[in-house]
Amino acid sequence: MTTQSLHKIGAVAGRVGLSLRTVRYYEEQGLVRPAQRTDGGFRLYSEEQIARLELIKQMKPLGFSVREMNQLLAARDRLGSGEPDGAGYERDLDSLGGYAEVTEQKIEVLREQLVSAESFTSQLRRELRRHRRRAIASARS
Repeated sequence: MTTQSLHKIGAVAGRVGLSLRTVRYYEEQGLVRPAQRTDGGFRLYSEEQIARLELIKQMKPLGFSVREMNQLLAARDRLGSGEPDGAGYERDLDSLGGYAEVTEQKIEVLREQLVSAESFTSQLRRELRRHRRRAIASARS
């Protein structure tokens, strides 16, 4: 791997939309590791690690804990590097399927919250229009 295909943490954080602190935190938690470090100790990330950070960023608003993220990423890593046979492979497939189901459930909760939030916004807009009409009518009299 050439250093030309590697990116410093600042560029990675900006590209993914995370703070430097968050990227370092995810590294401390074992969710992502730099591909290598420069002689000066700067973290360098490959496209694979950047994609991993993007995946982590997708999991965060769904409420996955760091532990769950670690488990999911570990299962994905094993599935991506292993042969499709054996009990471990099946266990990782089941794990991945379980996370897909949990994600669907979390998305349904978010949809319900969005419907509620949209309803609340509509209520506020109606109230705002009513008060503006009243203010205009009052100003005319």
